[in-house]
Amino acid sequence: MNKLKLILALSFWFLLTAVSCNRDEISFDAPSQLLRFSADTVFLDTVYNQVRSETYAVKIYNDEDKDVMIPKISLQNGSSSLYRINVDGKAGTDFTNIPLRKKDSLYIFVEIAPVANAPEAIAEERIQFQTPAGSQHVTLFSVVQDAEFFIQTDTNPNILSNNTNWTNEKAKIIFGDLTLEEGKTLDIQKGTKIYFHKNSGLNISKNAKLNVFGELNQEVIFRGDRNDPRYDTIPKNWNGIKFDTGSTLTMNYAKVFGGTRGLEMNETEATINNTIIHTFQEFGIFAVKSNLNASNLVMNNCGEAALGIFKGGTYTLTHATLANYWDFNSALPGLGIYATNEYQNGTALENGPLTLKVNNSIIYGSAENMVELKPISGQTFTTEFNYSLLKYGTKATYATANSIKNQDPKFVNYFTQKMNLRLQEDSPAKGKGSSSYVSGSTLKDIVGVTRTNPPTIGAYQ
Repeated sequence: MNKLKLILALSFWFLLTAVSCNRDEISFDAPSQLLRFSADTVFLDTVYNQVRSETYAVKIYNDEDKDVMIPKISLQNGSSSLYRINVDGKAGTDFTNIPLRKKDSLYIFVEIAPVANAPEAIAEERIQFQTPAGSQHVTLFSVVQDAEFFIQTDTNPNILSNNTNWTNEKAKIIFGDLTLEEGKTLDIQKGTKIYFHKNSGLNISKNAKLNVFGELNQEVIFRGDRNDPRYDTIPKNWNGIKFDTGSTLTMNYAKVFGGTRGLEMNETEATINNTIIHTFQEFGIFAVKSNLNASNLVMNNCGEAALGIFKGGTYTLTHATLANYWDFNSALPGLGIYATNEYQNGTALENGPLTLKVNNSIIYGSAENMVELKPISGQTFTTEFNYSLLKYGTKATYATANSIKNQDPKFVNYFTQKMNLRLQEDSPAKGKGSSSYVSGSTLKDIVGVTRTNPPTIGAYQ
């Protein structure tokens, strides 16, 4: 037994010695070839003062048949850089003697957390690599904006208690709910960007007014605060804009996307022109007994419906494109329009008269019946679909006039990653609208193109 223990002990000692010797024998040489990178330039998301970006990664490859020691990796601007990097698990701005095994790779993680003094600036930096084979670099690039913060806390209810005017000099970043006080007005000027943190939203109180004064190519943006482009096509990044009883919305040239409910209107007077609303978990517009007049409206990618109508009201859509190709959750119907006289208000089931008019518009998408109407007995329920392109199945009970049924409108690209709901030249909607619905805000399409006679159906000429 003692002999066996001696043999095992000696075996362990020899093994440990062998491992130690092998480890000591590893040598790292100076690189004789240039390093290879996963990207020459890293474009980080737009960031705001005192807000960190997401973390991005650059991969370094050693293509040589030997282990190498990289003499130096550093940020060009050193400790004064707006960027920070992490090399081999260590954070900083300057690193020396970084080992990299043969045919292996190494990650460098990058983020930016600037303090901006200018309304908008370009933050450009370089990660520099110095080896005997030559100097190399990877460019880092980000847009930095100054920002104004609205933060709800236990001691700060986050209320706009005066008439307020927002301009595009600073982005607006909202944490929690921001509330416009009853009877007050919020004006938002062209080019202004409003960003909402997770579970945040904007509340427009009773008899208050929201006026959005965007212009073509200077739209007002409402979206989540995660600026990486992939979040443009993901819902539930924020809650939405909620309107209380008697509130008023005037919206021109806005882009609203990436939340739970886009515009939640409760007995609201709303005029919406030249606006794109997309990628909401539930509804792009959720309207309860409201009056909505919309033209050149584009909607897509909403789980329940692009437009949901409850408890009646009056709704007119002219030259609208309501596409819906929802694919996040197959349990949700992904409708174009859902309309009913009823509304479950807490424990009470309420209803009211409803009028819906759709003119020169496209309602199309993945669902078999893109318009679902639920009239309630004893209540007025009036619908008109004039000179429109509609997708609907055999269960549809509504009438249409001079409309196109179940023909693919041939969008250029309906996927939200590269969404372009313009129509291809051979679209059946080309030149099939009625000029009787072309006046005022619809004389031009959503991108400023003058409509022909007869006009093309939808928001785009």
